[in-house]
Amino acid sequence: MIAASGTFGYGVEFAELVDLNRLGGLVVKGLSREPMEGAPPPRLCETPGGMLNAIGLQNIGVRAFVAETLPKLCRLLHVGADGFATAVVANVFGYRVEDYVEVIRVLEDAEGLTAYELNISCPNTNRGGLEYGTDPVATGEVVSAARRAAVHRPLWVKLSPNVTDITVIARAAEQAGADALTVANTWVGMAVDIETRRSRLARLTGGLSGPAIKPLNLRLVYQVAQAVRVPVLGVGGIQKPEDVVEYLLVGAHAVQVGTAHFVDPRASVQLVKGLENLCFRRSINRIRDLRGSLLPKSVD
Repeated sequence: MIAASGTFGYGVEFAELVDLNRLGGLVVKGLSREPMEGAPPPRLCETPGGMLNAIGLQNIGVRAFVAETLPKLCRLLHVGADGFATAVVANVFGYRVEDYVEVIRVLEDAEGLTAYELNISCPNTNRGGLEYGTDPVATGEVVSAARRAAVHRPLWVKLSPNVTDITVIARAAEQAGADALTVANTWVGMAVDIETRRSRLARLTGGLSGPAIKPLNLRLVYQVAQAVRVPVLGVGGIQKPEDVVEYLLVGAHAVQVGTAHFVDPRASVQLVKGLENLCFRRSINRIRDLRGSLLPKSVD
């Protein structure tokens, strides 16, 4: 079980509430070349099926993360023969290709990281991010540059659902050197206050996450898993163990949990326990046996 970027801080904030070593991994808040203040408030809005957010990728910047936060996080994690039991993944964001490359260059010299997750799909910034994730040529450009910079670690690419055909973007990312694909980021949406006749978010629109998007992202994971050979990580609306199994059945190699942490900071750890119990009850000995085992539609 992997805690998704933007919903679990830098990991250290949750250490008093969660045994971080029970997680398969965590993806830290998106890191940029320089510190970012993010979007003006209000930034969050609850919806009937989840949550809209327009945080704007507020973060401390990659250099402060490497110098101050990453060492603290590493001290909280148990070290095994092959490194940390819990994988720490750095989510990387930039306005320009050079920004992505510089962030990775700084991270390359840091110890304690397992992989990079290239964020080319955030809908909550004025420029960059989503622009790269909706055009296969731009996707190939930024992923290729990041791949050349990421010498020591695998490169994941987080895709946007806000496209006509996600498989086109997925193939472009794979061909450019992505080692895995995260499917998918939030859906662009909005909410309106009828009393003030204004958006409930200062940025007007935001990213929709939570249970409402699970059926949509399940379809995207299924499509991408059929289109590429690299592993796919499913994310979107996971709240219970059965949700995890659904993502595995349609082809996900692993899952990320996001918005559920706003309901319960211990959501990921609780899901680990729940999934173990589900597998025991159903006599599932190897979780990987579920992967991609969705049966074809009955012709009866």
